[in-house]
Amino acid sequence: MTSPSVTVPFVDLSLQHRPIETAINQAIQTVIQRGDFVLGEAVKSFETAFSQACGVNYGVGVASGTDAITLGLKACGIGHGDEVLVPANTFIATVIGVIHSGATPILVDCDPQTALIDLNRAAKAITPKTKAIVPVHLYGQMVSPRELLDFAQAYDILIFEDAAQAHLAERDGYRAGSVGKAAAFSFYPSKNLGAFGNGGMVVTSDEEIAQTVRTLRNYGAPSKYYHTEAGTNSRLDTIQAAILGVKLPHLQQWNQQRNQAAKTYDHLLESLGEKGIIPLENQSDLGHVYHLYVIQILETFPLTREAVQDYLKERGIQSGIHYPIPCHLQPAYKSLGYNLGDFPNAEKLCQTILSFPMYPGLNQQQIEEVVEQLALIK
Repeated sequence: MTSPSVTVPFVDLSLQHRPIETAINQAIQTVIQRGDFVLGEAVKSFETAFSQACGVNYGVGVASGTDAITLGLKACGIGHGDEVLVPANTFIATVIGVIHSGATPILVDCDPQTALIDLNRAAKAITPKTKAIVPVHLYGQMVSPRELLDFAQAYDILIFEDAAQAHLAERDGYRAGSVGKAAAFSFYPSKNLGAFGNGGMVVTSDEEIAQTVRTLRNYGAPSKYYHTEAGTNSRLDTIQAAILGVKLPHLQQWNQQRNQAAKTYDHLLESLGEKGIIPLENQSDLGHVYHLYVIQILETFPLTREAVQDYLKERGIQSGIHYPIPCHLQPAYKSLGYNLGDFPNAEKLCQTILSFPMYPGLNQQQIEEVVEQLALIK
C-alpha cells in the first residue's frame, strides 16, 4: 500500500525561500566573489542587524545554538562548580550547552499549561552553588521577563536566555534576548529565522561578554596567533550569515503569519476541547512567535497520541513530538541523578503533546483540514 501524498506538510520552507530566491543567490555570489568565507563582511553585518532587532548592543555569530549556550555561559563567568537551573522539558541541547560550559545543570519542572519553566519550583532548587538560570523560551513563547527579573534579583543569580525558538518574540515589553545578561539563538534551518545549515549567535548588551565570546569562538585568540583563552573553533559561516541577512527583514511578517495561523487553530479547536484536544496556553498574545504549535491529547480523547499521528499521516497530514523524552530520562544523562517521577509535569507533557504543522504560508484551508480530520475521530 502506497503512502498518500502529503497535503499538509509539517514544515514547508520553500514558501519562505521562493519569493526571495534571487536575493539569496545574489548574497551568496557576493560572498563567493569576495572570498571572505570565514568571519567575513556578511557576518559582521548580520551580527549588527540581528542584535539590534533583539534590542541589544552586540551579537556574536557562532557555529550552532548549542555552542551559543556553551560559549555564552563561559563568557558570563559560569563554569566548574556552578549550578545552572534548566527546564526538564527542553531540547537536550540546552543541557549539553550547560555541561560543556563546565557547570552542572539542575533540572526544574514546568508549568503544565504553557510548558515553560516553573519559577516557583526553580526557587526550591536553588543552592549556594546556583549561579544562573537558563529560561527556555519554548515553542516561541517567552518566559515572563518581569517574573524572571524579579526571580533573579531575589536570589542574586544571572539570567542567560535560551531563545533558540523565539526569534523576535515579545512579552512584558521585552524582546527575546534582551532580558538577561546574554542569550543564545539557533539558526537551524527550521527555526523562525533559519540558515541553509547550522548556525547560532550570542546576543548581549555587555561589551566585555561580547568580546569574550568573539575570542572563545576563534581559538581563544583576540588577535591572530595570540591565544588568551582556552577557546574553540565555532564561527558562523559567512555564506550562512549572508543568507540570514536577506531573510531577517522578512522575519517579523513571517512571525505574524505564524501567530495568525495559531489563532486560527485555537478558534477551530475550541469545539474539540471537551473531547480532549487542548492547545498549550498563549500568555503573550501577539508576542508568541509559534516556532511550533503544540497541543495536548488528553486521556479522554478516543485515540492515543500515536494513533492520532498515524491517522493524520494516512490522510496526508504530518505532525511531530517536541519532545518525547524529558532530559532527566535520557540515557546519556543518568549521571545527573534524576529518576522517573521527579518532574511529573514534564513527564506528562512528553506523553501527551503533539505538534501540528506550523510555518509562514500555512493557509486556512490546510489548518481546517487538520482540525476537520481530528473532528471525525469517534
